[in-house]
Amino acid sequence: MIAIIDYDAGNLKSVSKALERLGEEAVITRDCKTILSADRVVLPGVGSFGTAMQQLKKYELDKTIREAAQKQIPFLGICLGLQLLFESSEESGGVEGLGILKGRILKIPEADGLKIPHIGWNSLSLQHQGKLFQGIADQAFVYFVHSYYLQAQEEQIVKAKTEYGVQIHASVECDQVFACQFHPEKSSAVGLKILENFTKI
Repeated sequence: MIAIIDYDAGNLKSVSKALERLGEEAVITRDCKTILSADRVVLPGVGSFGTAMQQLKKYELDKTIREAAQKQIPFLGICLGLQLLFESSEESGGVEGLGILKGRILKIPEADGLKIPHIGWNSLSLQHQGKLFQGIADQAFVYFVHSYYLQAQEEQIVKAKTEYGVQIHASVECDQVFACQFHPEKSSAVGLKILENFTKI
């Protein structure tokens, strides 16, 4: 069973439907025992960093997520879910992230010809043989929706990068913690393959 963490953020249903298409049992929940007994855990998210951290603390899900990481339950953060795993974000000054991984979330810089938020398909430059990207070609296209991007502190955890006016760390893996800035559930066959790889970890 895959637990999808419910903290009143959007995009839960589309993630659930994508996993069900792969034949997986997906449960949307904020119950600590259900999450910690799951085979895998997914943290999706659309919205602001500060509000999301407030919601996670409100339901004590920050503690649950840290415990899941300590227990080495395979864990996947998607979009805002990736950002929350890190230490801080320029979007919400003074708000601490979960701090499970080291790095900062920065605002995509303004540049001629670039619209912010970044919405659309971008290709991935694959790095360091990420488990999520087994069977996926370098430069495969995935779907992004974001105004802030990850700058991970440790280069070796970065498994995919993309360019949008700046180099973006688009996916990371560390132990059993995985995360994508893009939306695999909205990334057609490539995204489904990424999710399928996660279900086999």
